[in-house]
Amino acid sequence: MLPFFFSAFILSACCLTKGNCISYDELKELKTEFAINLYRHVSETENRTNLVVSPASVAVSLELLQFGAQGNTFTELQDALGYNIHDQSVQDFLHTVYEGATDSSQGTVVQLACSFFVDAGVQLSPRFTSRAARWANSSLQHTNFTDSNRTAAQIQEWITGNLGDGGVHGMPLESAGSPLSQVSLVSTMYFKSMWQKKFSFTDTQMLPFTTAEGSTLKVSTMHHTAEVNYGQFQTAALEAFSMVELPYLGEKLSMFLMLPSHKRTSLSQIESHLSAKTITFWANSLKRMKMDIFLPRFSIQSLFDLKTVFSALGIRDAFDPITANFKGISEQGSLYISEAIHKAEIEVTEDGTKASGATAMVLLKRSRAPIFRADRPFTFFLRHANTGSVLFIGRVTNPS
Repeated sequence: MLPFFFSAFILSACCLTKGNCISYDELKELKTEFAINLYRHVSETENRTNLVVSPASVAVSLELLQFGAQGNTFTELQDALGYNIHDQSVQDFLHTVYEGATDSSQGTVVQLACSFFVDAGVQLSPRFTSRAARWANSSLQHTNFTDSNRTAAQIQEWITGNLGDGGVHGMPLESAGSPLSQVSLVSTMYFKSMWQKKFSFTDTQMLPFTTAEGSTLKVSTMHHTAEVNYGQFQTAALEAFSMVELPYLGEKLSMFLMLPSHKRTSLSQIESHLSAKTITFWANSLKRMKMDIFLPRFSIQSLFDLKTVFSALGIRDAFDPITANFKGISEQGSLYISEAIHKAEIEVTEDGTKASGATAMVLLKRSRAPIFRADRPFTFFLRHANTGSVLFIGRVTNPS
């Protein structure tokens, strides 16, 4: 079976401002910075566990909320994302990003979709309705929040329709179907692809993997020899690590793997140097070479309550029934976000991936033909070549 991945983000809401012209490169950097900030806050709450998150899925929901937010509620959303959705240059750039996120070609499927589930009693602003309908393959669906079971089933059905059957069951939709809710915002992202060069099933074997705690276990480890982009780096604190790029079919998307060079170096030490600038530097500094790749099979499911994460990102008013200002969505009542949930899954196998979500760096000289052996915790991220958009980011601390 081909590997796959999906991510779903649910916002249940009991629920223009100024803008500066931003360049394409600046927006690429801001999008990547948001992905890293989101990952950093999520990883802090998850300690040393495996995790995966889809920054693209989370961001598109916050962008849609920007269309309806006003006052300080809007300012907090703008500050968290780093850009103003009302800026035409921002919209032009994001349309390019999301066109790349709804592409199906050469054996690769990338689909991004959003939907507003609105209670029949809520009168939406025509301006907001029009904007939402044109944003990132969005749709508007009416429901009856007083019938929580039916609403939860309706939302679940929509998610299944956009993500397929894999892993959507068990999504906690009870709050989204609460009688107190009036608006639910759901966004999904689906990715399925094959490696540019597949790993051979016959080469997969049980090999040792050392966890962060120091214990060693045997895990199914894939292997192949291929021409890849590879680099060795070190931080200002002389923490060495290597990076390899594994492209998917068509080479529009790649998985980047970051691996500490020494088992005594913790993954968090390397991750602390993640930034939009360092990721761009590392990716641009990789050199083409033939090498042996050893990568464990892994499958990760992550489910997050994003309220704490959003609070750390500065998004607070949106969750407060008194201070939330979503009058751009509806003049009726006081809408506020009652729930923020994100679910992501990723599976990496021999065929490919199916997923249903300022420190100076110095390039080290290569002393020998390298072997990339992921036999200890590593970080990964899926990145779009043209836009630099990080579709998924996560870490593997225990493949089994």
